[in-house]
Amino acid sequence: MNATPAPYCFHAFDVSYFSAIVRPALRYKQLWYRELRADVREIVRRTGMHFIPVLITPEDETWQDSTEILLKLEERHPDPPLFPADPLQRLVCDLVELYIDEFGLTPCMRTRWGMELSAQTSRQRFIAMTGSEKQGNLAADQMTAARFAVGATDELAPAIDAHIRDLLDALSTHFQGHPYLLGERMSFGDCALMGLLYAHFFVDLDSRRMLLETALPTVSWIERTNFPDADSQGDWPAGGALAPTLREVLAAMGRDAVPTILAILRGYEDWADSRPEELEEPPRTIGKIDAPLRGQTLSRVAGGYTQWNVVRVLDRYRELPEGERVRVEKEIAGTGWEELLAFEPRHRLTKRGFKLAFA
Repeated sequence: MNATPAPYCFHAFDVSYFSAIVRPALRYKQLWYRELRADVREIVRRTGMHFIPVLITPEDETWQDSTEILLKLEERHPDPPLFPADPLQRLVCDLVELYIDEFGLTPCMRTRWGMELSAQTSRQRFIAMTGSEKQGNLAADQMTAARFAVGATDELAPAIDAHIRDLLDALSTHFQGHPYLLGERMSFGDCALMGLLYAHFFVDLDSRRMLLETALPTVSWIERTNFPDADSQGDWPAGGALAPTLREVLAAMGRDAVPTILAILRGYEDWADSRPEELEEPPRTIGKIDAPLRGQTLSRVAGGYTQWNVVRVLDRYRELPEGERVRVEKEIAGTGWEELLAFEPRHRLTKRGFKLAFA
């Protein structure tokens, strides 16, 4: 166990998309931690925002944003590792994380709030979680509205469902031959994927039945990743190799997600071109964008977080030696992600405290 003078305090919910990303990392790194039902008032006091999860360190530091939490945990507790040193394997983890952060909310909101049984039972669970029918219904109403904000409409349901089926097929084929995304050891990419596959697909009744009936190898992966035994795991493939089945997973993600991510980036860039010069912090959202999804149009809100999240991945990719970039481009070609790697941002964002700001 990684020894600490006091436990980490993890403010989270079982049904929380981003909480599910952090939880297996804490277990994998064998950290002493206490998980608390998120105290929203304490979170707002510390961060000024309502977002979960939040991790309070033994030194009383406040960490927010699931990806940043995992990066800080890796820096402080590097053994066992979550982030591979090989540039290609690291980029694969980054791309999975971008899929989860910037597109995965659409399928997960479709299955939780756009399917009848899951919507009914999720509402009842929200009431049980809050201990108040009024507060539970209010939270459920907000989530229902968020479904439409990320484009998970009834009209788009056939296209989203087709995406889900293709993704689960690719994942199950991969997990039949490999315990984790990169091979014998879990990684940051596995943690990221838990947001979609555990916190929504496995927790919600309609999608859980779908998993159990059609994607059992993926259910086995969920069980392994949610309660990992780092000491019994193997190593990532030497030389940065990727399994051919993992390439199909990347393609199942990239073909549908990249057009939406690029539409958000371009919409944000156009908005930022004409923003007031005195504006230091971008608004959370800047309106809606349209993107193609399997012959239909997905309309969803766009915001600066996507810009910040994508650009930091692009920066790391473009800092690689030329030979490594060529190797990455060769392996990624044909998955759809190469279009995102070619994106050239005109604007940059940074973080001041917990908020985004123009760099």
